[in-house]
Amino acid sequence: MPFVNIRITKDGATAEQKAALIQGTTQLLVDVLGKNPKTTVVIIDEVDTDNWGIGGESVTSRRKQGI
Repeated sequence: MPFVNIRITKDGATAEQKAALIQGTTQLLVDVLGKNPKTTVVIIDEVDTDNWGIGGESVTSRRKQGI
């Protein structure tokens, strides 16, 4: 049973976009690894940009700087 965890910043991914991620990820596992889609689990975690850091800075800070 494959388990995939997708983490994205919490900044407005629509329900439709998330559904496409779930469907596409499931299909990728079917196509590449021959996994059963009925037992494939995909979870999307949305993380606040204050809680996501890159290079010692939060994403919130980096976006304010235009990075």
